[in-house]
Amino acid sequence: MLVSIIRFAANGWIQKLYIEPAFFFSYYGFEWVQPLGGYTYLVFLVCGLSAVFVAAGYKYRPAIIVFFLSFTYIELMDKTTYLNHYYFISILSFLMIFLPAHAYFSVDAYRNERLRSRQVPAWTIDSIKFLLCIVYFYAGLAKLNSDWMFRAMPLQIWLPSKYSLPVLGELFQQPWTHYAFSWAGALYDLAIPFLLLIKRTRVLAFLLVVVFHLLTCVLFPIGMFPYIMIVSALIFFDADLHNKILHYISRGLKISKEAFDQAATYSFPKPWIRKASIGVISLFFVVQLLVPFRYMLHPGELFWTEEGYRFSWRVMLMEKTGYANFKVVNPENGRRFYVDNTRFLTRFQEKQMATQPDFILEYAQYLEAHYMEQGIADPEIYVESYVALNGRGSQPYVDPTVDLTTIDRSLQRQTWLMPFEDEIKGL
Repeated sequence: MLVSIIRFAANGWIQKLYIEPAFFFSYYGFEWVQPLGGYTYLVFLVCGLSAVFVAAGYKYRPAIIVFFLSFTYIELMDKTTYLNHYYFISILSFLMIFLPAHAYFSVDAYRNERLRSRQVPAWTIDSIKFLLCIVYFYAGLAKLNSDWMFRAMPLQIWLPSKYSLPVLGELFQQPWTHYAFSWAGALYDLAIPFLLLIKRTRVLAFLLVVVFHLLTCVLFPIGMFPYIMIVSALIFFDADLHNKILHYISRGLKISKEAFDQAATYSFPKPWIRKASIGVISLFFVVQLLVPFRYMLHPGELFWTEEGYRFSWRVMLMEKTGYANFKVVNPENGRRFYVDNTRFLTRFQEKQMATQPDFILEYAQYLEAHYMEQGIADPEIYVESYVALNGRGSQPYVDPTVDLTTIDRSLQRQTWLMPFEDEIKGL
């Protein structure tokens, strides 16, 4: 994560994504989380430094809390940048607050003999394994839909564009390759948790993890996520492998590892802390198991309405393109005009907004407030929008007769969307 923060700053993305835009899309209930202007750099700096402290195991508990808060603040500043792996980092760092990850081969353990431990309770490691299993298995379940399995969508759109890759480029032009990748991807996600858990298949499973994520890295620009998942998979290996790794690190840094090996088994400082940690983690996993299925509470096609789509490990399952023209009407004199979205949004924000209902509604309400300041007492906002989903032809997306200023942001059903003129079967 330190590398990720440095990479983000070096590419100028802090300035481009969190300082230059005039408007930021917020998550429902977190509208108060906003970029801090020039101080946004400080948030990234704090996040990077806390990542160093966590990695070294120095002041681990406050460091992991600061990392969780700062990284999650970054994630919540603008919904436009939502990615599944940002969410993964947030919930993993939250989980680690309650785990004794600094009990062995850490600065804290070196300085404090009472903390130093040769063993930790199995559930503290199993909880990280369980979270990784949820991510993979739920991603596999999400792929069991008719678009992915029987239309090879959206891979049938994405893979042909990789024609310039040596050897693979020509292969990606073949329809059978698109289907092979779709089915293989679903099978991989569903099987890999079990292959990693079983000792006899663990080495093979790890090789599959490396190949899968490196291939993903070559094909799709998804940043550090492939490397995060490769390194995270090492948690499934027995202590022998980790001790060998730490042995080489010890020799390189000239640190005595033997002092840690002579320590006792870890015990929580007080019984209530152990019980509270287990209680919080248990509740955490109940939430993680249920949240991805919240889409069942909403009628309509999930890929169309996106109600319950985020935070459900639906990774790279759809290609939506479209446009949204916003019409402002002055009810006092009937005058109307269309909004130039580039006045208020970056190109990236406009692209994301055009195909996501909650973005469209939030932007419409921002325009209402803006034009009220410009002297229109009670502006009406209408949208003319068309969206194409997974290679289908463009379809009307937003009901053009609905004044979006009359719709409140909520978790209720979005009745102002036009119906999806097709059906996608599956989970």
